Amino acid sequence: MAASGLNCEESDCSKSNTIIEKWSHLAQLTEFALTMKETLNGINKESFNNFVLRIGINQGPITAGVIGARKPHYDIWGNTVNVASRMESTGKAGCIQVVQETMEILKEFDFIFEQRGLVSVKGKGKLMTYYLIGKKK
Repeated sequence: MAASGLNCEESDCSKSNTIIEKWSHLAQLTEFALTMKETLNGINKESFNNFVLRIGINQGPITAGVIGARKPHYDIWGNTVNVASRMESTGKAGCIQVVQETMEILKEFDFIFEQRGLVSVKGKGKLMTYYLIGKKK
């Protein structure tokens, strides 16, 4: 699990003038996901393995904090996290899956998508989903 934009001050992010200003951290996280896929492909070629990632990305508000008394750890949770998890679990191996709202934001950063179609998501019903293909050169 990874998150971006957690240190974004309320005044910086929610009142940003453009999608580019507000969601640049999401684009950076998406670049990271693409780089992880490429890196794993390189590792597979060198080590004769066939490890595959399945990634789900979503955007929105979350709750974050330290939980646990005996073994405290930092965690994030909420609807945004649940949908990202469902994008991962219902996705195809080797692919990065997103919901329509995330796709519309990331298109502004020149990412390219292929429509997958409606996917049943527990607690949400059917959501239109897309696979991330790459980024325009």
